[in-house]
Amino acid sequence: MPEDKSLLRIKFAAAAIIFVAVGGIAFATGPVDPTAVKNEDGKYLDKEGNPTYKISADGIVDWYTYSGFRRYHSDCHVCHGPDGMGSTYAPALKDSLKTMSYGDFLNVVASGRKNVSTASENVMPAFGDHPNVACYMDDLYIYLRARANDALGRGRPAKREEKPEAYIAAENACMGKH
Repeated sequence: MPEDKSLLRIKFAAAAIIFVAVGGIAFATGPVDPTAVKNEDGKYLDKEGNPTYKISADGIVDWYTYSGFRRYHSDCHVCHGPDGMGSTYAPALKDSLKTMSYGDFLNVVASGRKNVSTASENVMPAFGDHPNVACYMDDLYIYLRARANDALGRGRPAKREEKPEAYIAAENACMGKH
């Protein structure tokens, strides 16, 4: 018996999300110029279409950078240290984002990573099913990208743009709110 078309659409959407989360789309290797060249409903993108930060001359950060700071300090700083500076337990993400592509970042956060050497064993757990991280991966990437490029100093950004309507809708959908 053929499957209902809406069920097929749901399965396709889930497969597409998994495909992107595990790096199934070819992204530029390593970092690209972080300059924002496009604004899509409050999310800034670089020339390659990767999410990036926008910080004005008077220090106002875009919403995603601000949200990324909040999300990072909610879920990531315990291991990776305040402001992405690293700890004795986990690497400085401020440094990692200098060489890590957007696709690689999504893959590591969603799927986790295990690095084993003769001196140590480091394990990054998978957060792909943790909504407080998974729903904000772009925010985290944007914040850490700003830190990696020394565009944003340590601490909470003092001034920010308002939360875009498109962001609110996407957040509600990801968190299962209607």
